[in-house]
Amino acid sequence: MEPIRISHFSDVLCVWAYIAQVRIEQLQKTFQDQIALEYHFIPIFGNAIEKLEAKWCDRGGLAGYGQHVQEVAARFDHVTIHPDVWIKDPPISSMAGNIFLYAVKLLDAQGKLTATPQAFERTILAFREAFFTQGRNIAHRQVQLDIADQLGLPTDQILAQIANGAAYAELFKDSEQVKQHAVTVSPTLIFNEGRQRLNGNVGYRVIEANIRELLNNPEDEHSWC
Repeated sequence: MEPIRISHFSDVLCVWAYIAQVRIEQLQKTFQDQIALEYHFIPIFGNAIEKLEAKWCDRGGLAGYGQHVQEVAARFDHVTIHPDVWIKDPPISSMAGNIFLYAVKLLDAQGKLTATPQAFERTILAFREAFFTQGRNIAHRQVQLDIADQLGLPTDQILAQIANGAAYAELFKDSEQVKQHAVTVSPTLIFNEGRQRLNGNVGYRVIEANIRELLNNPEDEHSWC
């Protein structure tokens, strides 16, 4: 049986995607080869500082949003947020990190990162931990290179994928996916060739139930549950 393909859309600077990471990891442990996750990026924080300053202008600006992130994360025991997140040296855009991640994705798909199992997924998680837990500005290229070095990734090959335009082509393809599926929320999970979706902070049991429903009802059968 072919694995159920799940398209996972998120912004690497989204606290809800960071919180939901543990649910994704549990899904992979529970279902293993029964599911196949495909990661895509949506630029919720493509113009982060200007957007947040405008949206939170009456609630403390970036500092107010940083406090909001702290309050959100305080409801979940499995995540830790650095006190300087969104306050000191905030990233201007998630797109800078996305481009680097697209380059890692390409190399991983080409089989060039076999020394680092699940290299692409591990890099996404490392970026999120660097920002939310360590308070580092992951829009800075040097921070990105430091993370890659820590994971044992070939930084020269990653930079080559950016320099030759391949990573930008991946960005464009993802932007087309975002438009096709009208994705506006991070994180968003899309199943069943776009016929099912789960937006935002959705509990693990709800996600699991959707997967089990698809596993128990082949595509050529209709479920009335």
